[in-house]
Amino acid sequence: MSKPVTTPQEAVAPVYDGATVMISGFGGSGAPIELVHALIDQGAKGLTIVNNNAGTGQVGLAALIREKRVEKVICSYPRTNDARCFTELYLEGKIALELVPQGTLAERIRAAGAGMPAFFTRTAAGTELAKGKETREIDGVLYVLETWLKADFALVKADKADRGGNLTYRLSARNFGPIMCMAAKTSIVQVREVGPKGSIDPEIVVTPGIYVDRIAHVAEPVQEEVLFNSGARYP
Repeated sequence: MSKPVTTPQEAVAPVYDGATVMISGFGGSGAPIELVHALIDQGAKGLTIVNNNAGTGQVGLAALIREKRVEKVICSYPRTNDARCFTELYLEGKIALELVPQGTLAERIRAAGAGMPAFFTRTAAGTELAKGKETREIDGVLYVLETWLKADFALVKADKADRGGNLTYRLSARNFGPIMCMAAKTSIVQVREVGPKGSIDPEIVVTPGIYVDRIAHVAEPVQEEVLFNSGARYP
């Protein structure tokens, strides 16, 4: 089936107050900036955000946090070079944090997409991050039970899509995008280019269209590196 191709504003319209929203990106690489700022304009609040970090500077996720739309952040790296928006609110007790090791974060998301409710990992065994969690010794090694991480929505940046929703990504901007599309009830993807069905060779499809619900066409996405390094606000 063909997926609807809309503007970022139309694409994020279904996001509701209190939703859990995954946002792709590793620092600035692969961050769906236009979708996030469309979400700010849309007004949803009380959100739980799943991301690799907690925002940088005044752009994207940081801006969403600055506007006090986020109730909780689930991430692996909350202390980026310029995480001022999150840090200020966290120290004031106005935003919650769930800290998850990076590999565990990725696997919890992937597990949700694969229908696996839980798995054992050595990561965090014997540390404060394992406090309150089930542990088990397997072959003489202590493991921690981690549960899947699902979301109501995923905001993802890809490079190209066809009208069937099949996606490709640009280099390292791929990062969390594919697994977030799988783990969310509704995946919303911004892409630079949209072609007809069959315009992407099946051999190079990274995310099959079955995992994509809504496509936002952003022909000239902002350059993340420029914004993140300059400290500028967007838009």
